[in-house]
Amino acid sequence: MTRQAFRGSFLDFVGDPFFEEDVNSVRYFPDGLMIVEAGIIQALGSYEVLHPQYPDIPVTEYIGKLILPGFVDTHIHFPQTEMIAAYGEQLLAWLHKYTFPTEAKFKDKDYAQRVASFFLEELLKNGTTTALVFTAVYPEAAEAFFEEAERRNLRMIAGKVMMDRHAPDHLIDTAESSYADSKRLIQKWHQRGRLRYAVTPRFAVTSTPEQLKLAAKLLQEFPDVHLHTHLAENVDEVRLVAEMFPESKHYLDVYDQAGLVGDRSVFAHGVQLSDEEFARLSQAGAAIAFCPTSNLFLGSGLFRIEQAKSVERPVKLGLGTDVGAGTSFSMLQTCNEAYKIGKLRRQKLSAFQALFLATLGGAQALRLDHYIGNFEAGKEADFVVLDPRCTPLLAFRNAKPADTLAAIAEQAFTLMMLGDDRAVHATYIMGNRYAPDAKC
Repeated sequence: MTRQAFRGSFLDFVGDPFFEEDVNSVRYFPDGLMIVEAGIIQALGSYEVLHPQYPDIPVTEYIGKLILPGFVDTHIHFPQTEMIAAYGEQLLAWLHKYTFPTEAKFKDKDYAQRVASFFLEELLKNGTTTALVFTAVYPEAAEAFFEEAERRNLRMIAGKVMMDRHAPDHLIDTAESSYADSKRLIQKWHQRGRLRYAVTPRFAVTSTPEQLKLAAKLLQEFPDVHLHTHLAENVDEVRLVAEMFPESKHYLDVYDQAGLVGDRSVFAHGVQLSDEEFARLSQAGAAIAFCPTSNLFLGSGLFRIEQAKSVERPVKLGLGTDVGAGTSFSMLQTCNEAYKIGKLRRQKLSAFQALFLATLGGAQALRLDHYIGNFEAGKEADFVVLDPRCTPLLAFRNAKPADTLAAIAEQAFTLMMLGDDRAVHATYIMGNRYAPDAKC
């Protein structure tokens, strides 16, 4: 098979910088070389050491650029692409005013396919190569998404929304139909190429206990699928769930009683979680998708990063853009807002910690770290090439080369504060450079 080599500055993570010193958790080669064969990473090291071992391989050079593993978005809605930046509401009113009317269009598979294509192009333009994705209640929307993701050879996880109450009649399914439709989609798409399936009840408010139990039945029948839903995003939502499920101790307990809390469960938001709920998530090995731009845009609150990353009861944590309540497809801008939320809670989120959440941390949250997340040999060569001098301001700010760990920490911080899709010089899928609207 054809071998490729890539030269540039390489930054990835071999440990968790929330719990380990940077020198032990961060790997940085100011002048590095990565060897890729058939889309799989073979080796990574300094150019000086590694190049003599592979003298005849053509080298693609990205001198002055920073190469990271492809970004991992742990929570996003593809049907909400066209309603990003919808004005003025908090969560529950926002769903009824904007989300439900928009998602009603996705019974039309051709329409869903066009939006899915645009959505995936936006992700790739922003250097995001893997995402955990809500589709819509219609199976046609999930089919369209999987087809477009497969066409681009992307590692994606998605699922049909399950929603059998408290939504417009034309948008609800039944407990039985959602089970049957989801099962059919799992059998067709789960583990097909690089694709995975997530059982996807929207949230407790829009699912009956019967539907939640059938969602759990799917997890039992297909133990390697994922569970993806929302949890404790908004104060009014938490209050409503308590009224609807009076027999539950708290919001998470609704899912726990149904059998939905496990080590393949990803819960979006968690802004309003209690200490007891954090402890249960840690015990179960479940993950939280922290969605800072969405939490700020909808006024949902400030996520307790320090609680999720406590030494005593850590919870797997990734970053989510949560488009369309989230305001950007860019994981750099998502890191930017995560940093500000930390500051408002009198916490410091370093560039290394934020980028860990956007790469290896996200892969761990999705149970995909055997495939992606860093540049270990044997993993898939999904990566992003960033230009630290892509705008005049960044060029002025990053005039000096980053030849030490301290220097790259500062440069990476400027990228996450001042960067966006303009900073993405190239995105690679399985060692192939992404070309807009083309099969990678």
